[in-house]
Amino acid sequence: METSLRFAGDSRALKIHAKEKIPVDSKTHLQVHGELDTRYGVPSYFSAMIRHFYPDLSASLGVGLHYDKHEKLRFFVRGKKAFPVSSDGLFNFNIKGRCHTDQEFKEKKSRGAAEFSWSILNFQRDQDVRFKLGYEVFDKVPYLQIRENNWTLNADMNGKWNVRFDL
Repeated sequence: METSLRFAGDSRALKIHAKEKIPVDSKTHLQVHGELDTRYGVPSYFSAMIRHFYPDLSASLGVGLHYDKHEKLRFFVRGKKAFPVSSDGLFNFNIKGRCHTDQEFKEKKSRGAAEFSWSILNFQRDQDVRFKLGYEVFDKVPYLQIRENNWTLNADMNGKWNVRFDL
């Protein structure tokens, strides 16, 4: 199980996140994850998704359910495709998209992004670093991610930010 501590500037609450990937076959897994809000001591969301990988295409597709205390139950589909820029696979151009809908399939919300991702292995001894620079298409917001081993910082041009520490 993967666990992390997360803190976002807009919520001002530490959250404990857990994710488990259960293999279905060599290219498919069931991914379940949830989050506990430590301010209130209650789960803030739970999600389950079947995710299939297409290694020949450097792509993945997932469908699932998402439940949270505000939006209740929602269905979603998401996809991601990577285009290698360098021959070693450490510099990529990614496109990704996601669509949520409510139980009645009336309210839909879409997200999509294009990003460059650059991974630097052994940036310093025992330290891997990854930089992502992207653009969220529907919200029209540039964003950036810096990841160093267990630490991740996400920020966008609207002033939203969050930090994550993987345990």
